[in-house]
Amino acid sequence: MRTLASWLVARPWNSVLGLSLTLLLPFAPMLSGAVLVLLVLANGAQRAILQAAAAAALLSGLMFAFGDPVPLLLVDAASAWVPALLLALLLAGTRSLTLSLQVSVIVAALATLGFFVAVGDPIAFWESRLAELAGAFEEMGFSEESGLLTAQADKIAPQMTMLFVFLTWSMSALVLVLGYGLYQQLPEKKGTLGRFSDLHFGRVLALVMAVVSLLALVTNVAWIESLAFVMFAVFWLQGAALVHWLHTDGPLPVMAVVAIYALLPILNLLLVTVLAVVGYTDAWFNYRPRIAARRAASRDG
Repeated sequence: MRTLASWLVARPWNSVLGLSLTLLLPFAPMLSGAVLVLLVLANGAQRAILQAAAAAALLSGLMFAFGDPVPLLLVDAASAWVPALLLALLLAGTRSLTLSLQVSVIVAALATLGFFVAVGDPIAFWESRLAELAGAFEEMGFSEESGLLTAQADKIAPQMTMLFVFLTWSMSALVLVLGYGLYQQLPEKKGTLGRFSDLHFGRVLALVMAVVSLLALVTNVAWIESLAFVMFAVFWLQGAALVHWLHTDGPLPVMAVVAIYALLPILNLLLVTVLAVVGYTDAWFNYRPRIAARRAASRDG
């Protein structure tokens, strides 16, 4: 990782090539976005934007030469790079990874409320989108999947807003964390803007989540329920940060960390829920100093 990070920032052409290649790989929004975060933090926003423009021009020329649709490429580039750029600028401005992620949680909460205001009836909106998706499945020959989606649309649609906001936030937050992780691999940059393993969303956000959840139970109002879900689910990242701390500063072996991330695509709902519970309780009780104190006492004893 250190060699890769150093190579990406060594020369402008390396940066352009890195942005271009990662945009063509699987998980492009995450990988290419992380590279852009690295470039913004290491070289500044203006230079990184110019390098992203050069990468987009290079890929557009190649796509045009081979007869592939250029607009689709530009949409992919924008979806990968614009959120990464905004988050990198936020991190560069706050000089704190924790504060940047706290701000991103507030933005996610506002986005949840804003979606209900802008759309009016989110259920009808998502039912329409699901119907379009079912039609696309039918055209591609996936009749069974199309029928299943149509049959379950009334159950899926009410959950779509909170899932959409949560997944978008999670992807963006991971892009920032991965890009910052690359940045920390550069000489004398480790921990300069804080450590991911020390991430703590704080009791204020935890209290807001508790109040909103209580209101959701009492009122059964859709926008409050969606907000409560998002405010709780984001704590999975603090749970993941605690796992990393248990590895770097505690007794957890590296294979346990690898196993958690390997199981995440398989046990996504269960594992995210467990991590969110761990992260949320950590926001109140701050496990790190307690664990460190117990380990110190056991060594002294």
